[in-house]
Amino acid sequence: MDNFKVIIVEDVPLELKGTEGIIRNEIPEAEIIGTADSEQAYFRLVKQQLPDLVLLDLGLGGSTTVGVEICRYTKERYPAVKVLIFTGEILNEKLWVDVLDAGCDGIILKSGELLTRSDVASCMAGKRMVFNQPILQKIVERFKQSVDTRIMHNEAMVDYEIDEYDERFLRHLALGYTKEQITALRGMPFGVKSLEKRQNELVRKLFPNAAGAGVNATRLVVRALELRILDIDHLQPDEA
Repeated sequence: MDNFKVIIVEDVPLELKGTEGIIRNEIPEAEIIGTADSEQAYFRLVKQQLPDLVLLDLGLGGSTTVGVEICRYTKERYPAVKVLIFTGEILNEKLWVDVLDAGCDGIILKSGELLTRSDVASCMAGKRMVFNQPILQKIVERFKQSVDTRIMHNEAMVDYEIDEYDERFLRHLALGYTKEQITALRGMPFGVKSLEKRQNELVRKLFPNAAGAGVNATRLVVRALELRILDIDHLQPDEA
């Protein structure tokens, strides 16, 4: 790994001291050219001397959005600068998504193995999506859940003989559409009477032991969600 310049953005003095210690002891190629504890301090530093790497904490001054904005600012104005997140925000998954969207080169959580030489070397070598073990475990768990959900969805579609129009009908019922609104969707070749008939057929399929008694549209949608025919995380309307 070649020598490079780094700015550390961290507002907790004890954590800053620990990060500086890691870099000086484990990564001698890194020259710390400055540290910043706020957005304004960072902007002043980066205008004075451009680093090769910004080691960025996300929780600055009690705000999590500041770190995301620093990342976005840096990647938009200085795309060659690497931005490696080093954060204690170990539960805020929405924040991870935001900073990835802002263009960061990786996320290192302040848990487990912390920051390692290999993580920094990977980032400096141009690798995107540099993650340490704690966040990788969470990513793999979510990936497995996503795959399992898709498999259950596919199996339910086959087991309950659900076709494309059944799925579209159920999905739009779940989104609060009336039958009249559903008939107006592009490529939906059914009138209200046909949809009512289709709803009765779906009740028969999804509630084989209920004989249709007391099964309204709401119960039908809930059942479709339970069986993974519908994915609550991907309920999007079709074009009208």
